[in-house]
Amino acid sequence: MSQPPRPGPTPRVSLPTLSPGSRLYVGTEAGGSALLLAATVLALAWANSPWATSYDSFWATTATLGVGDVALTMDLQHWVNDAAMALFFLVVGLEITREVATGELRDRRNVMAPALGALGGLLVPALVYLAFNPSGPASAGWGVVMSTDTAFVLGILALFGPRCPDRLRLFLLTLAIVDDIGAISVMALFYSGDLHLTPLAVSGVLVLVLLGLRWAGIWRLTPYLVTGVALWLAVHASGVHATLAGVVLGLVLPSRPPEQAVIDRLKVYGRALRERPDAERAALASMAVAATVPANARLQYALHRWTAYGVVPVFGLANAGVSLDAETLREAAASPVTLGVVVALLVGNAVGITVGAAVALRTGWGILPGGVRWSHLMAGATLAGIGFTISLFIADLAFTDETLREQATIGILAGSVAAAVLGVVLLRFLGERFPLCSPGTEGPPSLPPRPWVAPGVPTRAGTEHPVP
Repeated sequence: MSQPPRPGPTPRVSLPTLSPGSRLYVGTEAGGSALLLAATVLALAWANSPWATSYDSFWATTATLGVGDVALTMDLQHWVNDAAMALFFLVVGLEITREVATGELRDRRNVMAPALGALGGLLVPALVYLAFNPSGPASAGWGVVMSTDTAFVLGILALFGPRCPDRLRLFLLTLAIVDDIGAISVMALFYSGDLHLTPLAVSGVLVLVLLGLRWAGIWRLTPYLVTGVALWLAVHASGVHATLAGVVLGLVLPSRPPEQAVIDRLKVYGRALRERPDAERAALASMAVAATVPANARLQYALHRWTAYGVVPVFGLANAGVSLDAETLREAAASPVTLGVVVALLVGNAVGITVGAAVALRTGWGILPGGVRWSHLMAGATLAGIGFTISLFIADLAFTDETLREQATIGILAGSVAAAVLGVVLLRFLGERFPLCSPGTEGPPSLPPRPWVAPGVPTRAGTEHPVP
């Protein structure tokens, strides 16, 4: 199907735009993961260059946002980690709500296999890490290994996976959503700072305001966004990590389609605009168009590319820059933190996800999407060991000691690369031998008995072949 022309009159001067192929690439997870990978490489190159000191000094630069005596001051790294990443977690919350309301998370049997797989992928890696670091300050990093980087996993699946990977992609996407819920819960419960009751109470009131807006049927985004900004400020002041405000806003925004009457009403505003185009009728028509799409979908459409191609790569640039000199690598190779992270990401996720999904399948609680085999499940579980964005995020929260944080970061990088390489090898090897495109039936359907004649043509017996 050809694309309709862009709205509005044709400009006198046309600026060059991306080709359709480039737009398609940029619109996939592969584009976002490629930018994140490039930002990570740039951060490592910067932190290990002759200008390494400028890396730390740049991200330690303070910036202030305020009016008069009311101001908020943080360094650039915390503006990225606390403020910009709130948009990333807002998109995660929007995706979770959409899938629960209208997506794959509606069907219990479709959810159970990836959900129990995600639960295994949360518990087993944490236990593996604690086996290497049972006590002391290093033991606080058990949450680092509990999350899968959805952008990298789906990007690698798009670039290197087997033909027709949509069914495996659906399984991994559902797993990643449940995994994100678990990781966010861990952050809220175990990696918050000292709590301050007054801002925490204000946060609770603002959550009730958001729920009231949803109950009242408010469909415009502005009231939700204004309340969401106030919620971020209150949560930031309370000691709970401010990004959780983004998650809450994403979970509260309405996601169900509007009633048919709202959609039918669009004709009235469109007819009025055609009869007399003016600014007021154009504004009313625009509002009527917006009302036909849930607030969740409108905000997700507006933010998704900004977070995938802006926020997350900048986060990688701000947090992945660690020194990789010989002494640091020697210490990391013998560090229980680094070894625990690597083994937990590579082995813990593969075992935990496979075993968790197997429990759902063996008990009959869940099913695999059609065409996905056990071999593909194990390969996807290995690929899910790529823990990058949220792993780096939790490492910054878990360790106050800079040395432990650097060792954890090196472990995240090494474990993620190992999981990616091994996952790609398994996907390519197994994808060629056990294609996901295979039909659900055993072989093609049988042919009708001979003679094969066109409908209505007489056969030798003098009868006509019946028209099916």
